[in-house]
Amino acid sequence: MIGPIIVLIFSLAGLAAGYFLPDFSDMLLVAWPSLFFSLVVLIRAELRLREAREKAAGKLIVIDGSNAMHWKEGTPQLATVREIVDRISALGYKAGVIFDANAGHILTGKYKHNSAMGKLLGLPSDRVIVVDKGTPADPTILEAARFLNARIVTNDRYRDWAANYPELKQPGYLIRGGYKEGKLWLELDRKDQ
Repeated sequence: MIGPIIVLIFSLAGLAAGYFLPDFSDMLLVAWPSLFFSLVVLIRAELRLREAREKAAGKLIVIDGSNAMHWKEGTPQLATVREIVDRISALGYKAGVIFDANAGHILTGKYKHNSAMGKLLGLPSDRVIVVDKGTPADPTILEAARFLNARIVTNDRYRDWAANYPELKQPGYLIRGGYKEGKLWLELDRKDQ
């Protein structure tokens, strides 16, 4: 993407030189086609990016890992989060997980950063976030979901954040879940199949 931008800049410089400096008028023969083709490439790239975002819209899910890890028997378990990730993937969605800073300590007895938690979950580190110590995970979860046009798997209602995140009131934006008779259930199972 940087190549077409560089060509665009040089094309504009060539046009300016060709119009304002008489000795460089021949540059117009090269600058106009270069400008045109760099704009075509940039517009096509932007259209492809928009198309990819539209395809992904609604197919991304952010999991509130610190909430979901307590779903099974009220005991924090990484296996619970892994099972949720697997279910979401089986339903055709791509999941990312965001944890509070103390999640690693709760689950393993010591702090775990993004890549360590990702390794434990079997996910790439770019799909797992452990927020910094002293920072609540809620705003990170809400901002990530907003930025990615994703929904959130959690049993938290984020009432403290509702004024700044009106999307929380949209039906299906927050996906509840839990265990019934030892089996994972998600509201997603019933609504999207």
